Formats: sequence, structure tokens, C-alpha cells
Amino acid sequence: MGFRERKSIESRFRGYVEGLVEVIGHADRAGPLRDYCTGLVAASGRKSVEPMAAITAPERTPAQHQSLLHFVGQGAWSDGAVLAKVREMVLPRIERYGAIKAWIVDDTSFPKKGEHSVGVAHQYCGQLGKQANCQVAVSLSLANDAASLPVAYRLYLPKDWAEDNERRCKAGIPEEIGFKTKPEIALEQIQWAYERDLPGDLVVIDAGYGNASTLRAGITELGKLYVAGIQPQTLVSKPSPRRGRAAKKGRRDASNAISVKGLAVGLRAKAWHTIEWREGTNERLSSRFARVRIHVGASNEPDKSAEEWLLIEWPEDENEPTKYWLSTLPRNISFCDLVDSAKLRWRIERDYQELKQEVGLGHFEGRGWRGFHHHATLCIATYGFLVSERETIPPSGSHSVGLFPQLTVSDGYRPRGSSVAA
Repeated sequence: MGFRERKSIESRFRGYVEGLVEVIGHADRAGPLRDYCTGLVAASGRKSVEPMAAITAPERTPAQHQSLLHFVGQGAWSDGAVLAKVREMVLPRIERYGAIKAWIVDDTSFPKKGEHSVGVAHQYCGQLGKQANCQVAVSLSLANDAASLPVAYRLYLPKDWAEDNERRCKAGIPEEIGFKTKPEIALEQIQWAYERDLPGDLVVIDAGYGNASTLRAGITELGKLYVAGIQPQTLVSKPSPRRGRAAKKGRRDASNAISVKGLAVGLRAKAWHTIEWREGTNERLSSRFARVRIHVGASNEPDKSAEEWLLIEWPEDENEPTKYWLSTLPRNISFCDLVDSAKLRWRIERDYQELKQEVGLGHFEGRGWRGFHHHATLCIATYGFLVSERETIPPSGSHSVGLFPQLTVSDGYRPRGSSVAA
């Protein structure tokens, strides 16, 4: 990337941040906002407050450290207002690559060593793939094949935290925040997006959320379609071929139920098809799939509205099926489009990796509720600019690393508490 092009990008970044300044509130927050966002894109290594302060104000690092720390940890500005401005500026840029295809629910985890950071608990940590001490945040993103943008983001608060008044007070957890399961948080976010008429008619959720029947029902009640990952033991039944036949005694016949795994392994060979799908602009993958119209649970009742797709993936080199989805997408949807919709989750997985690696989503070192969410909001805002610059670095290629010079702290800088004399 040439000098002139880099300067042009830096100029656009300054203009983008000025758009955020419009909604940040008091004028004295404008400077810390600019510096924090600059630190997130320009700093190399860990993007916590202290090294960012050393980079953005090397001549007055202690004062800058306090300024940024107060801005992100205590500043009474609105996460919602900033994220709304990000949507306003970034969504039109994403939609140049195609209409929004889906709302994608996901959670992301942050391993922690201590026990005092808000919401930290011994729970499943997706980043490590096992139970561990971590924080978990639930998010809703709008996505097409080229990009995704988180539009709602909230820390999951375990029940022990929600019921511990002392810890709540120390972490500054708002009174209105109580215990909710992750699927309950997800449904709230989906309802919020629906009320704001955000674009997209399909909701994509993985098996951690798709097993929650109340979440699937809530999505349907809002008039949205879903593709929902489910567990192998989920019970389903095939629709009765005799549509006029009613179930005995007016109730469902439990003997008709079968697990989706049991159904899958009993399918004939001709039910399985090799389907390709796209991840990004160039990469195409393929696997073996089958799809069946089913009712969830056990039912012989001819209720067309209760029918939906069961999609199954069984790679040829595996001993058993590996993934299962339920979907309320139309009966006449093509096999390829059904698989494409189920596989759209790759987009958010890749983008969350970039959020963590490139703008330091997991680098916040504070312990409070407000700081956790403020840092995430600023990371999402900064990432939104990088998404809007995807024409400079093509989608799914090598992204924002080349957009800004990666600054480093001076050789003489030593963080507080270092055993090495400054």
C-alpha cells in the first residue's frame, strides 16, 4: 500500500470517528474517543488501556492512561447510541456486496485467570473448547456473504453473580440486569432488532441456542425464519402421508418419535447428496447432506405450519452424522440454498476472530460492567470502519492489518508494576 493511499484511509478514519463524536455526548469525551479508536487500530500487541496510552500520547503517558481509563470504565455515554451510529454508517457499505441475508446469534468467550472481573465463572469457554474460568458475551450480528456487523452485545451474567449483591455493587451492574439464560438474552436481542426494523428475514443460531424451543418459537412469532443447529438426540417425527388422518384420542403419538440421529442413520443412500457452498468470495467447500420434512417432537397431526426442514450433514470420511439443523425456510427452497443458509455462520466466526485479533475485543483488563461493554462497543465501532474499507483489502482476504501503520511503544517504556527499572 502506497503512502498516498494510506493517508487517504487515515483521513477517512478520522472522518468516521468524527461521526461517532456526534453521539458521544460531552465535548470532553471527543479526545479520548479519538485516541481510544486510534489505539485499537494502530497499536501492535495487546490493546489494553496502558499500551494504547503510551502509543497515543508518549509524552504524557500517565495522564493519558488515566483519561482513557476513565473514558472507557466510567464514562456515562451510551453504548446504544454509538452502535446505532455505527449501523448508520457501516450497513450501507456492507450492503454494497449484497442484501443482508441473516441475523446471526453467537456468543464469544474470554478466558480469565482471576475471579473478580464481572461475570467471570467456571463455564464452557468456546475459545478453549472446554470448561474454564471465563466471561461470555451474547451478540446479534447482521450478515451477508461478504461481512457481518454486531448490532447488539451483552455480557452473560451467571446466576451466582446475579444474586450476589456485593459483587454486583463492586462491578457496577445495573439494577435492571438480572439472571437470564443465553437463549433468553438472544431472544431479547432479536426482539430489539425486530422493533427497529433492521434488515433481514432469517435468524441463524447454533446448537447452543437452537435446542431452546422457546427461542425458536419466539423467532417464529416475530414472523422471522430460522436455521437452528440442534443436538443429535432431538426428537422429531415424519409427517403422516395420509394428511386427513387424525391422531388417536386427539393427542400426539409418542411412539412415532425418533431422534434426528436415528432418522439420519436410517435414510437410504439415495437421500444423500454432495453439496457445495461458498465461504467468502473464492473458497468453495463441499460435504454430504440429506434433508427431510419433519415435525419437531412426535406427531401424526396434519398441521402444515408445524412442518419444517431437518438438514443433516454426514461427511463421507466420518462414521456418523456431524451436524443437524431445523429450518422454517420455505418448502420449495433449493437444496443448495438451504445448505448455504445453514453454513452462513462461518462469516461471524471469521469476523469474531478478526475482532479479537485485530482490534483487541478480548484485551479489556477492567472489572466493571460499564467498562466491559464500553470497550466492546469501541471495538465494534473500530471494526465497523475496517469492514467499510473492504474494497481496499478484498473480503475474506488479508484484512485490516495493512490499513494502518502498526505503532509500538518506545524502548524505554515500562508498564506499571514492571520489575525492570524504567
